[in-house]
Amino acid sequence: MEQIRAFIAIELPDELRTNLSQLLDRLRPGQERAVKWVNPDSIHLTLKFLGNIPAEKVADVTQAISGVTARAKPCTLELQALGAFPNLRSPRVIWVGIGGSVTAIVNLQRKIDQTLIPLGFPAETREFSPHLTLGRVRDKATPQERGYLGKAISSLKVESSSTFVVDKVNLMRSTLTSSGAIYDCLASLLFGGDSLA
Repeated sequence: MEQIRAFIAIELPDELRTNLSQLLDRLRPGQERAVKWVNPDSIHLTLKFLGNIPAEKVADVTQAISGVTARAKPCTLELQALGAFPNLRSPRVIWVGIGGSVTAIVNLQRKIDQTLIPLGFPAETREFSPHLTLGRVRDKATPQERGYLGKAISSLKVESSSTFVVDKVNLMRSTLTSSGAIYDCLASLLFGGDSLA
């Protein structure tokens, strides 16, 4: 039985990826040893990670999500400040926060989460916090490298023009390779009920 590593996400427009790429170019120098940076082409806003699912379950998942997106309205999001989990003194994950119509996206994520429970996907236990991951700090990073990263993150500003309209969600497949994950769109579900499978 074929298994597909799948997740549900909001894809970013090309101009936003360009902004993120420029931001990474300012963060990366001297940090290659300490951080595994995300390829800007691979950055997306994940709403729900499904894990490995049987290929025949894709149609059921698509239908369930379409019931949510049929009632969703387009909204606008924007990139906000850089940050790090758990904090800037000892960063592990470097991210860009999302602003704008956050309540609409949080509600969308919650509805998708709830609608997939009957299909065997457990509800998220953590509160959804919309963000885009830029990099993950390696375990071998020294306290000095972490401290430098924290200072670099707090000193950089995100372009205020980094806004984008969200009018669909995608069901994505992630194929893990030695050079990183490769993403394919299995179905694109437009707000208002249309599907581009």
